[in-house]
Amino acid sequence: MPEHNLLFEVMVYLGAAVVFVPLATRFKLGSVLGYLIAGCAIGPWGLRLVRDVDAILHFAEFGVVLMLFIIGLELDPKRLLEMRRPIFLGGSLQMFVCGVLLAVGGFALGLPWKGALVGGFALALSSTAIAVQTMRERGVAGAPTGTTAFAVLLFQDIAAIPLIAVVPLLAAGAGGHGGGGWLGAARVAGAIAAVVVVGRYLTRPILRMVARTGLREAFTAFALLLVVGIAQIMAAAGVSMALGAFLAGVLLASSEYRHALETDIEPFKGLLMGLFFIAVGMSIDFGLVASRPLVIVALVVGLLAIKLLALRAIGKPLGVAPGDRWLFAALLAQGGEFAFVVFGVAGEAHLLPGAWDALLTLVVALSMALTPFLLLAYDQLLRLARRRGSSRPDDVVEDEGAPVVIAGFGRFGQIVGRYLFASGIRATVLDHDADQIDLLRKFGFRVFYGDATRLDLLRAAGAEHAKLLVLAIDDPDASVRLAEVARQHFPKLRVIARARNVSHWVALRKRGVDAVERETFESALRSGRAALVSLGVGAYEARERADRFRRHNLANLEELMPHFEDEADRFSRARAGREQLEAQIAADRAELDRSIGGSWSAERDHEPKGERAPAESDPAHEDRA
Repeated sequence: MPEHNLLFEVMVYLGAAVVFVPLATRFKLGSVLGYLIAGCAIGPWGLRLVRDVDAILHFAEFGVVLMLFIIGLELDPKRLLEMRRPIFLGGSLQMFVCGVLLAVGGFALGLPWKGALVGGFALALSSTAIAVQTMRERGVAGAPTGTTAFAVLLFQDIAAIPLIAVVPLLAAGAGGHGGGGWLGAARVAGAIAAVVVVGRYLTRPILRMVARTGLREAFTAFALLLVVGIAQIMAAAGVSMALGAFLAGVLLASSEYRHALETDIEPFKGLLMGLFFIAVGMSIDFGLVASRPLVIVALVVGLLAIKLLALRAIGKPLGVAPGDRWLFAALLAQGGEFAFVVFGVAGEAHLLPGAWDALLTLVVALSMALTPFLLLAYDQLLRLARRRGSSRPDDVVEDEGAPVVIAGFGRFGQIVGRYLFASGIRATVLDHDADQIDLLRKFGFRVFYGDATRLDLLRAAGAEHAKLLVLAIDDPDASVRLAEVARQHFPKLRVIARARNVSHWVALRKRGVDAVERETFESALRSGRAALVSLGVGAYEARERADRFRRHNLANLEELMPHFEDEADRFSRARAGREQLEAQIAADRAELDRSIGGSWSAERDHEPKGERAPAESDPAHEDRA
């Protein structure tokens, strides 16, 4: 193997990521676990293709730096001020509760009180990199739970600074030299002041000057120089580089160059974040695991158990919804990347005796690797709870002769239900969201808690005498099961169903459901019509094009349906369908231009209101189409 060959190492990193990350995401394990497995595979305890883990980990930390810079760009000072309560109240509560519990645990295991204090609060830190990446992959970053978790993470990043600074002071109190405390604090204050000055007063004029050159690569180079330079200023003062980058991002959040900076830095952030996770995987010392397996397992399980229970408990005062408190705990239960720094400084200061610094570093790395499995366990428990109907028994459904039964009252079902109620049509609604049901009952809706796929509940809801079943369940599998039950036991009941995608559409059609609407299809068509009108196409012609597209699309789906399981045949037919659609639109336009002399759309758009063609939603118009 070539020694110290940078190009070879880059090839190894990229190859490992390409192999393991798609596999992990394919099995719904998340990209983070894929990177960690890749690191284990190529590291000192795997194929040994890369051995200098410390150097790689130090370089890969710039991924965390760039991530926090981008996060800062998304948080202008006004929004940050609005988040001050969850940041400082929620973050301090989490750090205090988890830090004290873990410190007591360390002291019980034989650590001196100073080492237990430092170790406990270092273990209370969570991984910003893993938590933010996981929240984005799960789509909860912008949800209330994700916002609260991010506020706690932000406070932890701020708290890491005094935590690192207090280690030498504690060591000095044990007999070292304590004269550097005030000097260190002054350096930190000076570094933060320098970042504020650079970010607020120097960066924008330079960005404006670089942007005027019109050279994209120069702008990208300056963006990277800005982040790396600020990180180095903070590192020279002994402060977290990531926190300095975050502060710089906040100062530039209101800048007109915010989006350009974010766009240019995002690709580098993604690559370096992947490298950081690979480096964490490589840093796992499996030799230490093999030599002291019971100790390591006990420490990892103890860390995760204490943080899970503590975070679950403080979720209520932090305002986390009851159903999301275990998710909140699973997102933040792992150790954090800043703990590596704290343990390194504590080891040099002899606050952690023996091999405790290596042990705790390994525990943090293993806890980070186990985060995807914690989330998988949460998902499994959530599915089991939903299958059991939580702790709430099904309501006793009373058949009052309503002509419509609506199964599922989420986004889609709500619109259908409200439209029917506004038209004076009664409906019986079945749903499994207890909070949603209690809310809707306050407004007079007849909503019952229960699993709509159960035959006895359907009978109780009056499915035998109803005229229509609106199938609006979110879960495609449950939706298909309900369609089978309805067709088998209530053959006279007309079913109108919502399909999440084409596969769901085909599954419902094969169960005999005639009226199936894809949830985004009509809204996409309307957006396409609006786009054509905005580009100068007449409104009538835009509507006609949408009608032709709809007819062709549905005919093509009907043609594909018998062959849908045959993937090769499906793709060949889809390709032929696109070519047919292109030819059809061209032929239709040519025929219309010939018959009306090229000005038919203008005539239609200016015809009297009483003579306009029927609207797209007019059933008669749809029948003629």
